[in-house]
Amino acid sequence: MLDFRMDTFLAVCQYMNYTRAAQELNITQPAVSQHIRWLEEQYEAPLFTYANKRLSLTREGELLRGMALTVKHDEQMLRRRIHDPGPKVHRLVFGVTPTVGMSLIPEPLARYHERYPDAPISLKISNTETLCADLDRGELDFAIVEGYFCKSDYDSLLYRREPYLAVCGARYRFARDPRVLSDLLGETLVVREPGSGNREIIRRALSRENRTVEDFRSIIQVSDMNVLKQLLLLGCGVGFLYQAAAQPQLKQGLLRAIPLEDFQESHDITFLWRKGSVFAQRYQQLFTRLAPEGLEETPCGAND
Repeated sequence: MLDFRMDTFLAVCQYMNYTRAAQELNITQPAVSQHIRWLEEQYEAPLFTYANKRLSLTREGELLRGMALTVKHDEQMLRRRIHDPGPKVHRLVFGVTPTVGMSLIPEPLARYHERYPDAPISLKISNTETLCADLDRGELDFAIVEGYFCKSDYDSLLYRREPYLAVCGARYRFARDPRVLSDLLGETLVVREPGSGNREIIRRALSRENRTVEDFRSIIQVSDMNVLKQLLLLGCGVGFLYQAAAQPQLKQGLLRAIPLEDFQESHDITFLWRKGSVFAQRYQQLFTRLAPEGLEETPCGAND
């Protein structure tokens, strides 16, 4: 169990403000300061630095934050394991990003349920940023994400490398056939919200040409992948999807891929958990049990 002063430290890390941390914890600001001083004395190192009216973590503070988040995460996992007798020991509490939830995880999850029919399963679908925050709070055991994440905070395994396509509705018409990515800027972009892997991949591809998503003629931003696909099917604009997500509609002739000479993207979909977790071996076993069809039984090694 984390020392209560460590909870104070994590609250300050979250808000980077002593007053807001005190309000969140329902304690006084002097108490927050006292807890931080006590921890600094215990570790014989400064945890925060204050410059230009901004609070930030020191190197030692970053190290402590990573350890504390992992301990907090593992404590929540331990509580679930202690209170899960019998078949419930195989309980799953995890999160996936929308493309994974829609296209990749249903079949592996069905196999898992067939193997452990009495095991409770709790699956959250959200963007990468939200799922990583939930992991840090111990609300999820692991996650399978398509977006970018801080590799120093998590151990991970490559779940799948998936091609990424520019697509539009089958009847969508261009004034001039696009050849390169910049040719699409005169169209409406249908895209996920900030924090999603879908948007981040597009943003990075555009940044290589000193472009942003705001350079498109207009943007339709949605938080639901199914709605995004429906808008593309109805001819509302162009979008970017993983091949696995677009494949059913491509086969049916409802969507069509837009071949671009300068856009041959693929992206890693990653299985991750808190770095240094004592339950790492269990997560590696779950990785194999939840692997998509066709993935080799021997997984890639976890990040150092």
